Amino acid sequence: MEIHVVDHPLVAHKLTTLRDVRTDSPTFRRLTDELVTLLAYEATRDVRVADVTVETPVAPAPGVQLTRPTPLVIPILRAGLGMLDGMTRLLPTAEVGFLGMARDERTLQPATYADRLPQDLSGRQCYVLDPMLATGGTLAASMRLLVERGADHITAICLLAAPEGLRAVEKRLAESLGDDNGATLRVVTAAVDERLNEHGFIVPGLGDAGDRLYGCV
Repeated sequence: MEIHVVDHPLVAHKLTTLRDVRTDSPTFRRLTDELVTLLAYEATRDVRVADVTVETPVAPAPGVQLTRPTPLVIPILRAGLGMLDGMTRLLPTAEVGFLGMARDERTLQPATYADRLPQDLSGRQCYVLDPMLATGGTLAASMRLLVERGADHITAICLLAAPEGLRAVEKRLAESLGDDNGATLRVVTAAVDERLNEHGFIVPGLGDAGDRLYGCV
């Protein structure tokens, strides 16, 4: 699995404000939207395109356009919804699927409660949106599901990641899919933080992304 940490001053600036406990929910949502667009720019460097020729007002010009099937964007409910607008702003023609996964706070294991994805994802490029890669269980489960349905290129976009979570995702995918599963798997994130605490939260992190986006419900 490839891991790409986006090193850019604007990314670092927006992430710093997201971390600040004084940042209110409206500001948090706006900055998340902006930060995701910056991360998506890096995450889509390998988006599939085909060569085309267009007519300018002066002469023919070579160019490229997105191929079909178009990319599939998958926010992990609920926190991933806060990343959707920032991603589709960059990829307005992408299709959107939804995957609901909740982490059991006792076992820290993911459980699927909603699946709004095509059964056949053969040849699809998928972009998974999940703000926090903490224990890694949710991301590993979602990536495994996509590979099992035929997706061959999966990029997860996360605001933050923990080193334990990255290791866990690699280990779980290797165990469940094997090292030679034929799919390209990537994680694009704004930062890899220090560690997880005893409750499975990223340190220093930014708290619970879903609660900070939408409030405690």
